[in-house]
Amino acid sequence: MDEESELIQPQDQSCWAILPDVCLRRVFWWLGDRDRSRAALVCRKWNQMMYSADLWRYRTITFSGRPSRMHASEFESALWYVKKFGRYLEHLEIKFLNPYNVVLTKKFQVTMRGLLSCLGKSNNRLKSLSIQHLELDRMVWRNSIKSSFIKSLSFFLKKMGKHLDYLNLKGARMTVEQGCHVLNSLSYLRNENLASELNIEDFFSHHLAVYSSPQFNKTMAMFHNLESLTLNYNCISDELLENLCENNASTLWTINIKCHIHDPHGQVIWGMSWAKLTRHATNLKVNFFFERVMKYERLARILLQEIPVRSISLRSCYFSDPDWSMRPTLVDLLPMFRHTLQKLTFEFNNNHESLDEELHFLILSCRKLFYFKIWAFLDVKFVERILKSQVEGQCALRTLKIRIYTNRYETNEEDRTLREIYRKYRKMIDSELNYFVIAYPMM
Repeated sequence: MDEESELIQPQDQSCWAILPDVCLRRVFWWLGDRDRSRAALVCRKWNQMMYSADLWRYRTITFSGRPSRMHASEFESALWYVKKFGRYLEHLEIKFLNPYNVVLTKKFQVTMRGLLSCLGKSNNRLKSLSIQHLELDRMVWRNSIKSSFIKSLSFFLKKMGKHLDYLNLKGARMTVEQGCHVLNSLSYLRNENLASELNIEDFFSHHLAVYSSPQFNKTMAMFHNLESLTLNYNCISDELLENLCENNASTLWTINIKCHIHDPHGQVIWGMSWAKLTRHATNLKVNFFFERVMKYERLARILLQEIPVRSISLRSCYFSDPDWSMRPTLVDLLPMFRHTLQKLTFEFNNNHESLDEELHFLILSCRKLFYFKIWAFLDVKFVERILKSQVEGQCALRTLKIRIYTNRYETNEEDRTLREIYRKYRKMIDSELNYFVIAYPMM
């Protein structure tokens, strides 16, 4: 029986038979693939709706990294989708969750080779591509499998580079040579690349001093239309900032920089390089995310006063060092950015020092600050002081998230005080704040 004869024609006209296309399309939008396929068998009109381009513009394809019967068909269904509806795709996200063994990475590589090949032949409208957290430096990626995957990805980007506006390869963990080869594919047979958003956070393996690579700087010089750039601090150099200034000053709005303790971050960047970029890219805002890079001496080398810093995140991941003090950073370093700072996120173990006064003063000095989140050892009264300042108009927060660490298993006393504080300022909190405050035993 052919597909045409399988279509079921309704005997009686109902409201579903005369449903406007715009409404029917919305119904199909909320259905999963299996239900869409079943609905397409109802009648000819519904079958035609199945091929509406609006239904297939966005797609997330998830591959489980664990062997399971439940996930056995993921690879086959991904290929089926691309062959049938890939020509409509505009935004594609691919997830490969924690691959368990070499067999699965090989299966993923083979599937991706077919998927990217088919997509490259049928699609000419793909605008964004996201393949995150591949972690190609793990042992489950044999060299031959890794090389084959990078070859397929590079070939695909050569064909689609002129269409792509957004590329996210966060967490790929490649060598400098491999990473530059992939990025160079975007500008194949052209002297420039016009992608506006690029995320290469953790794109290179740990411990690599990417900033010293002429190959990387040459690759980044090919980007001429960047609006948003996300990368690690071990990629930052005076030459990179010069390239951004020369090629992207009129478009660049955001640079997101991650600095991890295991990434090299001792390079010297001249303040004049940042100043020149800021002078030409007048709308530029820079966001910093520090992972276990907490000492004042290191932070002061990175956070130069010429940088238009919009947000700073400092996380120590519960590590405690009695020789380390957060006070110099709060008192001497961060206030330099009081005219531009809008977001502050802290997570540190300050069991050996009280920082309530310094934190409160920092909040009051940053007049543009609208987001404040902190997980630390604090006095419960710190919350009340912030709310009082908010009521008096000394600060203009829209988000306040606080986790108060304690050295006791029981937090009944803190919880009771926090409830009283909330009742006292409830009207203001409910009308102005995204508010979350909790006491948390840190034992």
